[in-house]
This record gives sequence, C-alpha cells and structure tokens, in this order.
Amino acid sequence: MDEVLPLDPGSPRLRFGAEMRRLREAAQLSQSSVARRLGCTQTQISRLESASRTPSKSDAEKLDQLFKTADGSAFTRLRQRILAQPGGPIWFQSWVEEIEPTALVLRSWDPLLVPGLLQTESYARHVLSQEPRMTSQEVEERIEARVQRRSILERDDPPLFLTLIDANVVRRPVGDSEVMRGQLDYLLEVGQNPAVSIQLVDQRCLPGLLGAFMIAELPDGQPDAIHADSSAEGHVSTDSSIVASIWNRYEAIRRWAYPDHMSLKMIEDVRQEWT
Repeated sequence: MDEVLPLDPGSPRLRFGAEMRRLREAAQLSQSSVARRLGCTQTQISRLESASRTPSKSDAEKLDQLFKTADGSAFTRLRQRILAQPGGPIWFQSWVEEIEPTALVLRSWDPLLVPGLLQTESYARHVLSQEPRMTSQEVEERIEARVQRRSILERDDPPLFLTLIDANVVRRPVGDSEVMRGQLDYLLEVGQNPAVSIQLVDQRCLPGLLGAFMIAELPDGQPDAIHADSSAEGHVSTDSSIVASIWNRYEAIRRWAYPDHMSLKMIEDVRQEWT
C-alpha cells in the first residue's frame, strides 16, 4: 500500500476530528461512551478523531444531536466540506446520499473500467493512483468512500443493479495479473447475486462510446435520475429530456449485450488468461 501522507492542518477532516475530541472531552465522555451512542465501535471513534476515517452521514447527524452543536449542523457541514475534497466530490454527493440508497433499480453503462460499485479495493487503488496530481491520502479517501458506497448492494433490500460493461474492460490491464484476477473473481462472485446482473457488451457497439452513465429508478412515482460522467465533472439530473436521452442510449447499448450466463462464462474464460 502507498504511504499515507499527513493531512493539511486546515483540512475539514482534521477539524471534524479535533472538534469531536474537544466536545467529547468537555462532556467528560470516553470514546467507548460515544461509540455506544453512535452505534459503532471505540476503534471507529478513534479513527474519526484521528482523521483516518471518513464520517458517514449518520455519524455527523448523531454527533450534532449528542453534543447539541450551536446550529444543530456543525458536524454535518464539516462532513459536506470533507466530501467536497477529492475523497467525494460535492457534485456527486446528492447521487450517493439521496439517489442510490433509495433507488429501486440502478442501471449502468461502463465502456472503459469496471463500474465503481463493483470495483475491488486493489483495482480501485490502481485506477485512482493514476489520476493526475492525486496524493496517496486522497487515493485512500476515495477508496474508503467507494467501499462505503458499495454497502447498498449488501443490504437486506438492495436495489436491482443491472450493469452493462464493454467486453474490452475485462481485458484492459489495470495493475498486475493478481489485481485483475481478484477483480474478475469478484465479478464472478457478485454475478451470482440475484439482485445483480452483469452483461458484457460487444466491442462493436458504437452508441456507448460517448461515456459512462447510470440511471436510477426511484420509488413513489418520483422521476428517474441520471448520472453521466465527463472528464471534468459528472452531471446529475432528473430533467425529463436528459433522462429520456440517456434511456434511449442505454437501450441502444443493451441491444449489443450478451446474456448474463454468457457474460459470466466470458469473464471466467478471460480470468484464466490472467496468470
């Protein structure tokens, strides 16, 4: 693992931990006592205070309640500033916190890499470490955020996740053979989950070359939402014309997709080549 660099003393992550420690000590509470109130472990509290763990939305809200912060949202706002850092871009926050967790169905198209929800830590670490001007600390923050995001697939009531992946992705070298074997093993494993569908798409599919995207079907008659990637900044929208355009493109790509069972067999065959 890459060396983790020290955080900037003015970073919101350090401020979150320092303020948490200050209020805890002022209230004469132990880390274990706070852990019980937050429903987590003492180790997790220690990691929050040392700025080595990204606080969840629940962590921040419960801390605001526990310590009765002045405006009732001090920790929540600090967490939002943390997410505005490379560990979780602010433009992606609404998707991760409000859309994905409530979605009934998630559909995705990925022409270049394994979708983030299905990436192993080793695969993600290699991808993120190649980002221009990204520090080791920022890489680890993004990996932790990605692992937390993946928890929606491990719930008792997960959304149906239907993913289309360009067939070239399973052959594109990301890291060494061990990283690729681990990633393909995970795809084969998660592909057995009845809530997950993995379909490889023929490399001759041209409608998908414009970039990756996701479509979320939401409950209670809410309009569908989309998230579309770009090299600068992603875009989240419920605009009906944009959503319809993405839906049309998804259907055009899906016509080139191999069935699930054939896709998993293709992944298994390619996995044998990564020796």
